[in-house]
Amino acid sequence: MTRLQNPILRGFNPDPSIVRVGDDIYIATSTFEWYPGVQIHHSRDLVNWRLASRPLSRASQLDMRGDPDSCGVWAPDLSYADGKFWLIYSDVKRYGQTTVNGASGASLRDFHNFVVTCDRIDGEWSDPSYLNSSGFDPALFHDDDGRSWLLNMLWDHRPNRGRFAGIVIQEFDRAALRLVGEPKLIFTGTERGFTEGPHLYKRDGWYHLMVAEGGTGWDHAVVMARSRSIFGPYDVHPDGPVLTAQGRRDGPITRAGHGDLVDLADGTTWLTYLCGRPLPGRERCVLGRETAIQAVRWDEDGWLRTIKGDAEPEVAPLAPNLPRAPWPRRVWDGRFDRSDLPEEFQWLRTPDPAELFSLTARPGRLRLFGRETVGSYFRQALVARRQEHFDYTVTTRMEFAPTNFQQAAGLICYYNSTKFHYLNVTVDAGVRQLQVMSAHPEIGCETAVVVAALPDGAIELRATVVQDALHFAWRVDSAEDWQTVPITFDASILCDEVTAPGLPNFTGTFVGMACQDLSGTAMAADFEWFRYVGKDAAPV
Repeated sequence: MTRLQNPILRGFNPDPSIVRVGDDIYIATSTFEWYPGVQIHHSRDLVNWRLASRPLSRASQLDMRGDPDSCGVWAPDLSYADGKFWLIYSDVKRYGQTTVNGASGASLRDFHNFVVTCDRIDGEWSDPSYLNSSGFDPALFHDDDGRSWLLNMLWDHRPNRGRFAGIVIQEFDRAALRLVGEPKLIFTGTERGFTEGPHLYKRDGWYHLMVAEGGTGWDHAVVMARSRSIFGPYDVHPDGPVLTAQGRRDGPITRAGHGDLVDLADGTTWLTYLCGRPLPGRERCVLGRETAIQAVRWDEDGWLRTIKGDAEPEVAPLAPNLPRAPWPRRVWDGRFDRSDLPEEFQWLRTPDPAELFSLTARPGRLRLFGRETVGSYFRQALVARRQEHFDYTVTTRMEFAPTNFQQAAGLICYYNSTKFHYLNVTVDAGVRQLQVMSAHPEIGCETAVVVAALPDGAIELRATVVQDALHFAWRVDSAEDWQTVPITFDASILCDEVTAPGLPNFTGTFVGMACQDLSGTAMAADFEWFRYVGKDAAPV
């Protein structure tokens, strides 16, 4: 018997939305401030997955310049109707909360919700149609009578309110690509609170509403309610959460919640959901929120339950009874002798990547143009890939000839603008040097000079992470031994759980290349290759 190994999408792939079209199964996940927006993975057996599309790739679809950390694209919803795919997404422009004399003040946030369509998952998706801005996590439900409905959580910004005001529904005209009628509040949630992430299904005359509750941390959960009418009232599942790892802060799967259902051709039902894998003993999920999946069952009373009936996430559930369908292996040797960016990589916020990097300005190199600070919300030349393993090594070779202290480039382990470790080359008093800049949300930025007088020419940089320990190293010649930076850096701060109060933290760790030029001359750094080697943990 074949078993799945959860998570199926490793390293920062949260808020999964799943749909089946014939033999093809697709999962869309959130990308937040990383560009292009939304990741869609494809499988035919739930075991083997490949990245099929990042659909939001044009300025007309998505421009996140100015979006704060952990804002941008939240909780996309993927569905299929009228012979085409429908993708709903939020672009979150502000995450703000205030207190007045210790009491909760107004929480002014901006959530703009849009829809795009395409007849092929990997085709050119349409320009967006605006829907509303009343809350986040929008999702489409296509009823069997031909009508479609938009659901989203309702945000209450007023002082001393619950913020999460429930789930609203409004009819969506698929032909006109607009909402019609008035929104109606259909579900205010349970005592767990933080009701969000709605999805609606119809089965045996019942409308089943699935929501995420409990916040996206240790008490996250999948909750269900049902009604004979689409407008409610909705009765909550008698067993409590359908799936949760409530309170668990260690073990292989925690933070389970925000789910979506798919029926396979054989009639089995599968629940995909986000989860976290904390570092052993550290209660920190450096890989971010990942995507897992497992079979569930509909019982005689009409309610959904896990196969074991225990509402527990499974680490290694049985795979579906489908023919194995592995994808051709995509092998990249790590060299930038190509005209397109390898699919592992993304960048931050801007729809104009030509401002940040080029693979043709110097053939055989990824050229980063020095732009704004590593804390910028606008134009930051940072190209990186997800951390997918607790233990990994990254190496790169860089050519960079800075002329003043405002220019820097190098290798970065990055969570957001307040959390990173950055090994970089710069200049001080006319002398090229190697330094490490580290940012912690409660401490700020600290810099340690590694080499006060660095020789001119190319340099190789290395980052080695083992669980929570990060070590940097460097050398100027591949024939030489690596010179290890004599400082152990805390890799565990690059996670959701380490933060300053009031800051959103919903992404995961990336490792990549960065270049800054605060003088405004766009001094370039050229990277010849970038190699990531991860070590898989032993199967549980």
